[in-house]
Amino acid sequence: MENVKVLLRNLKVLKGSLDDFNTNDVPETPHELFLEWLHIAIRNEVPEPHAMTISTVDSEGNPDARVLILKNIDENGWYFATSAESSKGKQISEVAKVALTFYWPALGKQVRIRGTAIDMGRERSATDFLERSEVARAGALIGKQSNSLLNREILDQALIEKLEDVKETPDLIYSQWKLYCVQANQVEFWQGNVDRKHIRLKYRLHENQWVPELLWP
Repeated sequence: MENVKVLLRNLKVLKGSLDDFNTNDVPETPHELFLEWLHIAIRNEVPEPHAMTISTVDSEGNPDARVLILKNIDENGWYFATSAESSKGKQISEVAKVALTFYWPALGKQVRIRGTAIDMGRERSATDFLERSEVARAGALIGKQSNSLLNREILDQALIEKLEDVKETPDLIYSQWKLYCVQANQVEFWQGNVDRKHIRLKYRLHENQWVPELLWP
């Protein structure tokens, strides 16, 4: 049997020419720096640069993580949407503190965000829902995310039925759909280095002001 430990150790990391990270001249807020890095990822055609890992905990402190899509970012925070009936929706209703992680391996860049997920309300959630594709809306309207599924045929039939509903009623809203804004209190930017002299810059919110500081690798 192949030695997995050796296999993993021989895999290359942080390959290629990675950007330098000049921490002497950074924006006042992490939101501005994140947008700079996001645009760099897009220009470099990083696959799905808006994909992020969101980490939550349940009422007993058990952690959970999954990947979903960033919907927007502004001076208030980072936006995502989900069903209130999903596992993450239920966990957020119990413990609103979450973490977001972005990693763009081709650039050796990582961003870690810690904060609180704020429900944006019914109107904004409805607007977000209607901006989704017909298939995405139909899938959400089934309303059984994370429940046990007996077989794929049941899913296929349910999706066909809900897709017909969406086509017949284009403004149909899934009442459990929620748009959230993660209002951050810490944001860390990590730039990898082939010599392991990684550069880490953390913004910390203190008395409504962002304070940047360097961290040891």
